[in-house]
Amino acid sequence: MITEQAVESVWSAYYDEFRYFSADLVRPGCEPRLFRQQPPSGRAVVLVHGLTDSPYFMLALGRFFSRALGYSVYLPLLQGHGLREPNGMAGVLLQEWKKNVEFAIAAAAALGDRVSVGGLSTGGALTLHAACQDPRVTGDIYLFAAALGLYDFGVPAVGWLAEAILRRSFLHRLPEFRQLVGKNPYRYCHVPLGSARELALLMAELADHLDVYRGDRRLDKRVFAAWSAVDRVVRVATIDALAEHFEPGNFHRFVVPATENIYHAGVVLAEPVYAADADNGSKPLEKPNPHFAEMLVALTRFAGGGSS
Repeated sequence: MITEQAVESVWSAYYDEFRYFSADLVRPGCEPRLFRQQPPSGRAVVLVHGLTDSPYFMLALGRFFSRALGYSVYLPLLQGHGLREPNGMAGVLLQEWKKNVEFAIAAAAALGDRVSVGGLSTGGALTLHAACQDPRVTGDIYLFAAALGLYDFGVPAVGWLAEAILRRSFLHRLPEFRQLVGKNPYRYCHVPLGSARELALLMAELADHLDVYRGDRRLDKRVFAAWSAVDRVVRVATIDALAEHFEPGNFHRFVVPATENIYHAGVVLAEPVYAADADNGSKPLEKPNPHFAEMLVALTRFAGGGSS
């Protein structure tokens, strides 16, 4: 189904709800966005960006869900992200990120739509958490390089050890002296320890929730999970192992081959990302997924109920 009836816009009501954001405070291109079907199609999806980046990273997928699949699409902006003056992401809290996602789910559910959720990295973990807890999530789950565990550098238990260290409370009090806004117009140039701690807390909380769904008790939802075989940010074995928490046949994988050298967020990029001051001929800061079109074909089959 191809539709030209979707209206894309900056999500102004989101700024009204979360006063730490405004059109003046958010960097151009990093705004929360909406794709509304007119008339409503009865289907909606909330897509959430990753840690230190912005809804820009979900735009290509959002446009696909909207224009090709007929979904209304909601792209929230997580607290502390996408700002002209991020102040080291001081004060970011997992509970506030949950509120950001809950607001988007509520907006989608208010129209009576069947609500699906998904996201990149931290956004994937947040929406999977919501799918486990929020009865308004009645549709499918779309995970892209979901942050369910940290990369272990080939050494067993290193990722789990890093997560345990990050959960220590003192990290939240450490000041951040490095500049976060760099050449990339759509993400910060590094991850502050305080925000990494909130992600580590989320991963631990999500693991506890998922642990309930084993054996005879499994989550009755469908999952489309995509990642790169050479991801060096998250532990892909943990994503793959999600299958044991869902009914047989409900977990669908799409893996970008290792030969493509696509790292983490590149899975969701249809086009390269260049520096804000890039000249013609400049190398991109982030490479796109060369299998993006193939991934969309798999998404289409999955959304239609077939196997991918």
